[in-house]
Amino acid sequence: MGKTDYYDDPAAPAANSLVVAVAAVVLDDHGRVLLIQRTDNGLWALPGGAQDLGESVSQAAVRETREETGLKVEVTGIVGVYSDPRHVISYDDGEVRQEFSVCLRARPLAGDLATSTESRVVRWVDPSQLDQLEMHPTMRLRVEHGLNAGAPHID
Repeated sequence: MGKTDYYDDPAAPAANSLVVAVAAVVLDDHGRVLLIQRTDNGLWALPGGAQDLGESVSQAAVRETREETGLKVEVTGIVGVYSDPRHVISYDDGEVRQEFSVCLRARPLAGDLATSTESRVVRWVDPSQLDQLEMHPTMRLRVEHGLNAGAPHID
């Protein structure tokens, strides 16, 4: 299913749903961040996705990271909560979500990098290389916040 992100765009379709989503900023011992190149829009992103009924936010982050990257991770903290109504995500099936994402910090525990149906490429990226990757501005913001150890972002 394809998706299109809109940010502060007057031509964006009106949101018709709100879904709790998670994202994980996973850092390795070298300070590199784990990123995926998404299959649905080709953009680089943090691993993540919708929280399922019956699981906690941290369980969702661990599951989504494992599904999209092959790595088992442990949640170590919170980066922030992102709920800016100017950011909507339109899907091919007609759903238009208002952004609501809880972004968590995590560390790798085990596993080998592997792609999935949602991740075309999975790799560790040095922060100095982030500007070379095509990434939606709202995702770049999460990555930047995750690399800084400041207070959690809440919007």
